[in-house]
Amino acid sequence: MMKTLTGPVIAEEMKLITAMITLYYHKHPEKTQISREKMNAYALKRLMRCRFGEAKPTCKNCPIHCYRPDYREQMRQIMIYSGPRMLWHHPLLCLKHLIRGRKPVPEAKAAVLKPVHAIKEDVVI
Repeated sequence: MMKTLTGPVIAEEMKLITAMITLYYHKHPEKTQISREKMNAYALKRLMRCRFGEAKPTCKNCPIHCYRPDYREQMRQIMIYSGPRMLWHHPLLCLKHLIRGRKPVPEAKAAVLKPVHAIKEDVVI
């Protein structure tokens, strides 16, 4: 089982993605095939299991696509709609995210790129 993350960067990204999803679904409840609750739960789960941890790049700059194709397309639509509106609705979260997006993407280590099912927890005897 993978370790879940709850550091300050991940926590802030969780607030941001929840705000974006809420903003999108408030305006487009009928256009979606994935419910708001499912989308939010899936996005938060992916953030908590990010392979980069606290050095996580913004999704736009990330070399790893961690979303399933159907959820990836829905999240793309959410980001297209909500992204520009976040500056008005949540300016502090938006500015922090924009600043984080300017940081370089961390180098991926070999262990980071292994499939999730190939990573095993260390056993302490």
